[in-house]
Amino acid sequence: MQFRNESDSIGTLAVPEDAYYGVQSLRGARNFMITGNRMNLTFVKNIVSIKKVAAIVNGRYGYIDEKTSKAIVAACDEALNGKFDGEFITDGVQGGAGTSVNMNVNEVIANRATELLGGKKGEYLCHPNDHVNKSQSTNDVIPTAGKLTVLELSDKLLSVLNDLIAALSDKSKQFDNVVKMGRTQLEDAVPIRLGQEFAAYASAIKRDRKRIETALEEMKTVNLGGTAIGTAVNVGHEYFEHVVSDLAKYTGRELKKADDLIDATQNVDAFAYVSGALKALAVNLSKMSNDLRLMSSGPKTGLGEITLPAMQNGSSIMPGKVNPVIPEVVSQVAFLVFGNDTTIAMAAEAGQLELNAFEPVIFYKLFESIICLTNAVRTLIDNCIVGIVANREHCEELVYGSVGVVTALCPYIGYKKSAELAKEALKKNVRIKDLILEYGLMDEKLLDEVLDPIAMTEHK
Repeated sequence: MQFRNESDSIGTLAVPEDAYYGVQSLRGARNFMITGNRMNLTFVKNIVSIKKVAAIVNGRYGYIDEKTSKAIVAACDEALNGKFDGEFITDGVQGGAGTSVNMNVNEVIANRATELLGGKKGEYLCHPNDHVNKSQSTNDVIPTAGKLTVLELSDKLLSVLNDLIAALSDKSKQFDNVVKMGRTQLEDAVPIRLGQEFAAYASAIKRDRKRIETALEEMKTVNLGGTAIGTAVNVGHEYFEHVVSDLAKYTGRELKKADDLIDATQNVDAFAYVSGALKALAVNLSKMSNDLRLMSSGPKTGLGEITLPAMQNGSSIMPGKVNPVIPEVVSQVAFLVFGNDTTIAMAAEAGQLELNAFEPVIFYKLFESIICLTNAVRTLIDNCIVGIVANREHCEELVYGSVGVVTALCPYIGYKKSAELAKEALKKNVRIKDLILEYGLMDEKLLDEVLDPIAMTEHK
């Protein structure tokens, strides 16, 4: 392998001759071998998009020459098309508030632009700092790219949540006439329709989706143009006035410049807000998954009220065993999101004075939460929800055999007598209805009306 020598303020390193990245990228890759995963490519390409728009604005108003501006734009287009994916070598978690990944992009674009201008890699006819990073700082580029990435990744999450809401709503209609025993604290309560339970799941997910949409609005306010600490040092007036609106047009996002750029550079609470909305979604997804596992438990010795699709063998030793693997993985993703939210909260709080240095781990975890939730919801729909079958007869058997229906008798025979009958029915293993008739406490016609399970699931 042939090498070229490149220098920065730290010293000189031998960079592979064919590499489009440079000395600062290489130094960052060596310093931060943390996760074993390179920086999220969607995030990297949003940085590239910012570089492209910045070059256009800088060229338009004469902050860099037209030839260099066009070369940067052309290099950015190639990068956005995937030509240099392998050249973005820095780890997803890194010190320096994202300087390494910002310089990685700057160097790749600068070296390719240099080639387009007739030079060789490392000659930097287009300079990574003076040209590609013109009018910018890591401290406004990285959070802006982070917000664009959260919006982009969340498009898929919001879409799949719509699909989940539709699937749950379909099941609520399909199961609307399936009566089962409702339970509180895992004990028999009063009857409920299985369709009502699924409708409640759909309502919860609708609420989660709305929360996420509300939180995402904060991702549309960016600090681009504020440079180092929000005071817009080294930024020309025209660039400052136009870069955010140009980026909004280019990305198709309703971006706006923060009213207080110093605040927007110091504080990253908006990312914690999004993470909190994701955590709330994870809570409801896991609670729903818990319910599905309970209702499908058995199938002979548990509740057995529903049957989940059989997706794979459940044991390497017990033949015929099938486990609720899809709800299990959804809960595991929820646990991951809970942990990520704690990391994000701690990193957001740990910022000091004019900058939060911990944005890389915030983004690493936030992107992971969005991606994993999207994939978890997709498999929950396709491999579980749509294939759920109600065990109708067994549900009805449990309802009629339960003493929970005694609650409906309280207005007629009182709470105390109802409680006595419940205890007696359990002790003698007989139905509540039979005891009522045996003691002549109610007319049979009225009793049938009162104990009608469907009637107990609706407000009269």
